Amino acid sequence: MKYISISLYRKVINHALAEGMTVEDFKNLPIPISSMDDIQAVPAENFFSLHEMIDQVLEPGFSVRVGQQMKIDDYGVLGLSWRTCSKAGEIFERSERYFQLLSNTYLFKVEKEGETSKVHLFRDAYRRGVELSNEATFSATVVVLQAMTETDISPTSVSFKHGPPKDLKNYHSAFRCPILFNQPQNFIAYLTTDLETRTAKADISINKFLVERVEEETKGIEVSSLKIASDVESLIKDALPSGIPSILQIGKHMGMSSRTLTRRLSESGITFRELIKQTQVKISKDLLKNSSSSVGEIAFQTGFSEQSAFSRAFKRWTGQSPLEYRNPL
Repeated sequence: MKYISISLYRKVINHALAEGMTVEDFKNLPIPISSMDDIQAVPAENFFSLHEMIDQVLEPGFSVRVGQQMKIDDYGVLGLSWRTCSKAGEIFERSERYFQLLSNTYLFKVEKEGETSKVHLFRDAYRRGVELSNEATFSATVVVLQAMTETDISPTSVSFKHGPPKDLKNYHSAFRCPILFNQPQNFIAYLTTDLETRTAKADISINKFLVERVEEETKGIEVSSLKIASDVESLIKDALPSGIPSILQIGKHMGMSSRTLTRRLSESGITFRELIKQTQVKISKDLLKNSSSSVGEIAFQTGFSEQSAFSRAFKRWTGQSPLEYRNPL
């Protein structure tokens, strides 16, 4: 069965209440308001039914309006991973990995076509609620990318396979670009250069490392090898939700060649591969003991593409399975 995060379910209900619906309107929901604090996810069909019910009550465009209210934190572990992306377009790569590992409710694919990149959403609308959810997803994409980059980047076009609503006012306000309906594909398109925009966090991190390199050059100083190792570990942690980073990728962030970075790490008695493993072990142990993240979510956060591969690796590292480590006898 396919599931949707309870945080998204709650967000839709809360915004419907803010637009004038009442608690009484939701009394017959399969997942009642009173039980939302006790669960982490709802069946996708219930989420789509919720969209359909609200669509019958409120003015056209609710799906787009609620999408505009989404915050990065509303996406739980996936949202946390977005905060450490180095480029705006990485959110789609991470989303693809996340949903392949933990759910099959979404499938994103980025297709570059010269100066434009189309972000495809492969989720066929077999019912009205899926159409509405697709609209909300693209609407939320706009605000999430703007929040991550702290810019006003906007799509160049949006395409939906389903037909248009009676009123497009909210759609034009949210997307600020041509919006096409009854099309062969669902996609939201951006300038490729916009998707390559560094995120606000990446700008801060990259600037920090580059300043240190400039100081080394101009003042004849050398940042300690232990500090280098600590910085690399921090960058590895940020990169893992996209998969295992390469030393070339990390070195680029730090303004170093992979050869130089290898040498600097060896000065502290560690290799890049060992630092990857050390970071994975540290993250996984911390999340198992100090968070409610599922084993699948922890696998995602530590760079694994399969939960089973993570479980085997954790057993090799610690002699215990993830669940044994979390709940010792």
